[in-house]
Amino acid sequence: MLAFIDNLFPWFGDMLELGGDILLLIIIIAALMWGFILERLLFLYWIFPAKRTVIIKLWSQRKVKTDWFAWQFRKLLISRINRETSKNLELIRTMVKVCPLLGLLGTVMGMLEIFDALAITGNNSARSTAGGVSKATVSTMAGMVVAISGLMISNFLVTKADMLKLSLQDHLKMEPDSPLINKEHTEYSQSSAEENKHA
Repeated sequence: MLAFIDNLFPWFGDMLELGGDILLLIIIIAALMWGFILERLLFLYWIFPAKRTVIIKLWSQRKVKTDWFAWQFRKLLISRINRETSKNLELIRTMVKVCPLLGLLGTVMGMLEIFDALAITGNNSARSTAGGVSKATVSTMAGMVVAISGLMISNFLVTKADMLKLSLQDHLKMEPDSPLINKEHTEYSQSSAEENKHA
C-alpha cells in the first residue's frame, strides 16, 4: 500500500521525511476529519430530505394536534432529527482545533532537533540545522492548512444543520388553540438563551 502511494505521489515520501511523525499524525487526522465531513454532506443533502419527508408524513397523519401526547410526539420527532443532524459535528470541530496544536508541537520538536545539531556539531551551519528547520516549518504549515479548510467547512455544516432543524420544526406545528404552544415557546427561548450563554 505504501509503495502504491509512493508511486502515485512521489513527493509524499519526501514530505513525510521532512515533517516526521507529527506530519504523519496530522495527515491521518485530516483524512479522518474529511471522511466525517463527507459523511455529513452526504447526510444533509441526500439522506436528510428523505427522513424529513417521512417525519412530516408521520406528523400529518396524526389527527389530534392539541393534546399533551401530540406535543410529546412532536418533541420526540424533533429530538431524533436533531441528534442525527448534529452527529460528528463536535468531533469535526475538535479535529480542527487539534491540528494547529500538533503543528505547534512539530515546531517545538524541530527546534529541539536544531539545538541538538548545534550541540553535536558545535557550529551553526545551515546543513546541520536543515532537518530541524524543515520539520518545524512543514508540520506547522500542514496543521494550519488542515485547520483553515476544516474550520470553513465545519462552520458551513453547523449553519446548514441548524437551518434544516428550524425548517423541520416549522412544518411540525401544533394546532393554534393548543394550550402547549406557549410552553413550547418558553422552552425554546430558554434553550436558545443557554446556547448563546455557552457560545
